[in-house]
Amino acid sequence: MTDFQEKLEQKVRKQLYSQRVGYLLGAGSSYLNGNGYPLMTGLWDLIREEIPSNEQAEIQAKLDDGAEGIEAALDLLDDGGINDTPHRHLVTQAIAKHFCGLTPSLDVHAAFLKRISKRSDEVIPLFNLNYDPLFERAAELSKLRLIDGFIGVENAYYDSNTFQQRIGVARRSWRGRQFSIIQGNIHLYKLHGSLGWYESQSKGVLRCGFDLPIPVDAKRLMIPPQRRKATDTMSIPYSSLWTELRAFIRHGPYLINRLVSIGYGMRDGHVNDVIENGLVRSDLTLMIFARDLIDDVFNRWSPKNNVIIVTNDRSSLNGELGPGHPSLWNFEQLSKEV
Repeated sequence: MTDFQEKLEQKVRKQLYSQRVGYLLGAGSSYLNGNGYPLMTGLWDLIREEIPSNEQAEIQAKLDDGAEGIEAALDLLDDGGINDTPHRHLVTQAIAKHFCGLTPSLDVHAAFLKRISKRSDEVIPLFNLNYDPLFERAAELSKLRLIDGFIGVENAYYDSNTFQQRIGVARRSWRGRQFSIIQGNIHLYKLHGSLGWYESQSKGVLRCGFDLPIPVDAKRLMIPPQRRKATDTMSIPYSSLWTELRAFIRHGPYLINRLVSIGYGMRDGHVNDVIENGLVRSDLTLMIFARDLIDDVFNRWSPKNNVIIVTNDRSSLNGELGPGHPSLWNFEQLSKEV
């Protein structure tokens, strides 16, 4: 191991163990070395046969022309009008069908949640770009409280106020009744929606069992339509979820000092804009852990003195470039380090 790699490990561990840490999880955190959910780069090949031939051809054409993934292709096919095209709903249905047939192990995600739940922070923000229910299921398996914005049982309803509430314990003492806020509450913000989320015209935003079909008159809330910001992306639930991301990174009142990105290739412009705005703060450090990053992405973030990058082939430590690390970028390894 080189001197740079040793210095990198020490710096990473020091930052991970510090206070006020938030987490941003991408598809690489659900891949589990091929035993979990597919990466976005390979998802289209798995679901394309579920899409009617006409819409399939139109989506494929956008991908062939250079669209970076399904989400980008769907945005290009969406004119931003009042009534969106059918492509997005056909894709979400196909993804849901494929995901419902997968039952990956929850061990790694459970280990990750158990470790971060022991932190002394009042709220632990966990921003997730994935549609799968790995974190929700792992939390339930581990008997950990996880707040995702929904309240209820069979048809849980979305209430963004749950993110502002704090859970505590009331005790009697010789001083009278004392109220103490419980530390280590995990707040899960699924920025792109999730399996089981849907919107009903009559009942609003609801969540059903992850493997259950949604009502006939409802639409799934997965893959937010970014180009129609004036309508869908500025409405519940997406608007409140993205507001929370901006609040923790830039606006406050409760600011994190470290954002730990795991398994995210840093290619979503909407996410990156929020992060870039936050990095004007001198007290915010961005840590990027991914198997690899394309050159444009690595060159964008690596010169910054408040950014740490760890990939398999190359790394950057506050602007200093060096070799990669064989395991530190891996979610399975990080689940033991956080």
